[in-house]
Amino acid sequence: MAKLTIGFIGLGNMGGPMAANLVNAGHTVRVFDLNKTAVSELADKGAIAANDAAECAIGADIFISMLPASKHVKSLYLGETGLINLLDSKTLVIDCSTIDAESARQVGRELAQKGIDFVDAPVSGGVAGATAGTLTFIVGGEQSHFEKAKLALVDMGKNIFHAGDIGAGQVAKICNNMLLSILMAGTSEALQMGINNGLDPKVLSDIMTASSGRNWTLELYNPCPGVMETAPASNDYKPGFMVDLMAKDLGLAMEAAQQSNSSTPMGSMAKNLYTMLQHQGAGSDDFSAIFKLFSK
Repeated sequence: MAKLTIGFIGLGNMGGPMAANLVNAGHTVRVFDLNKTAVSELADKGAIAANDAAECAIGADIFISMLPASKHVKSLYLGETGLINLLDSKTLVIDCSTIDAESARQVGRELAQKGIDFVDAPVSGGVAGATAGTLTFIVGGEQSHFEKAKLALVDMGKNIFHAGDIGAGQVAKICNNMLLSILMAGTSEALQMGINNGLDPKVLSDIMTASSGRNWTLELYNPCPGVMETAPASNDYKPGFMVDLMAKDLGLAMEAAQQSNSSTPMGSMAKNLYTMLQHQGAGSDDFSAIFKLFSK
């Protein structure tokens, strides 16, 4: 596989290990983040520390961003101080942030006016997947741009899907996360009802995993403490994927539902439950901490 010069901005819980996997794959990786410690840690692993976003981006074959919200993505790329004025037309921009689809489309449109190619490629798989290089990437953009993006994405992920045009990656991601939140809440509710009626939650989990209630949360990410040693629930709900991030994604899902006149009563209930959990001070816990709402 061809080795690339890659710029990477956003070295948080997800972005840091993603960038490290690109370094491990032999690419030349320039990194930048406002957190200087995160930059230093990547430099120790073989990345090149950039002093600012411009230095990180100029001359890259592929430029990747992994940022918290739409406002950060638009601020990075657009406007008088945005990278739109510095990026080379040979550079493909991959935004792996989870943002609203219209913001992704806006960034794509404005970059295209400057001759710069863009795809949105939000991820699924959490910190464990980012570290192991087994993430799922859900890509929106032109087919040729998707093919170029895969040259980098294959070194960070296991499953890479082309969802459609720019913005389609974001729509698919929030549909997935809305369903995940519903499954996690329902699984927690069922497990706690079993506990309240004298059942061992591990035995009940085994029964449901082998029955029609089987789902990803039961099988790989059990929300009940002590049932699954590797799950955040058995490590004081250390994330993982934070409650705050799930609540953000559910907010995006509800916006998309309103704009498309979609009926999402289960998604709306999940949003209310995760907002309630935030208000109880659990925003930095793993999203499986929704179990706490049912165990009190």
